[in-house]
Amino acid sequence: MFTALKENLSFVLVCIAVFAALVAVALLAQKLLVKERRKLAPARTVAYMGMFAALAGVLMLLEMPLFFAPNFYKLDLSEIPVLICAFSMGPTAGVVCEFLKVVVKLLLKGTTTAFVGDFANFAVGCSFVLPASVIYHTNRTFKRAVASLCAGGLIMTVFGSLFNAVYLIPAFSRLYHAPIDAIIDMAREVNPRVNSVTGLVVMCVVPFNLLKAVVVSLITVPLYKRVKKLIRMD
Repeated sequence: MFTALKENLSFVLVCIAVFAALVAVALLAQKLLVKERRKLAPARTVAYMGMFAALAGVLMLLEMPLFFAPNFYKLDLSEIPVLICAFSMGPTAGVVCEFLKVVVKLLLKGTTTAFVGDFANFAVGCSFVLPASVIYHTNRTFKRAVASLCAGGLIMTVFGSLFNAVYLIPAFSRLYHAPIDAIIDMAREVNPRVNSVTGLVVMCVVPFNLLKAVVVSLITVPLYKRVKKLIRMD
């Protein structure tokens, strides 16, 4: 019992530390790197962030299984509203919206992965949204938006893969009480080429993140062009 309590506390502290670090990075980037960011009135900022977070939370429930990955890796499109929020209101709003999205999902459905999958969705999602929004806000043009999404997608793929291998998969094993070998076996049933954590990351996590980046980017660009006309900046 003491070991389980220690592991849970350690996981909670890591979650808090990661959230605080991401908010700090977003605030610093917004101050130093963002050349121009139009501001909404405070009340409208909160309203829009809540709207985007609620929509993203609902989209997070609509998960699609993938033929090349085990069922604990499912594709969702919840990053689309978060990216629109970040592109409209800045990197900090994007990180906060990403966090609120996960809170909405937990309130609606709870967790099936001992909160590891929810934390992963937040942290890896921020590795996409944060750099993309910072790059976009340095020069708010269509070409820069496309470039920012490409850069964010690549960063998410690299970070998400390394984070899964180093922390998330071992944490899922400990908190979900599933041996690493059992997790590898689950992945091997779907993808026979998986025979280790490295194989799981290379064969499942990398293509998963790449596919998510491409799909989300292709939908976000035309949607943002329409949505930004509806958001009147003060």
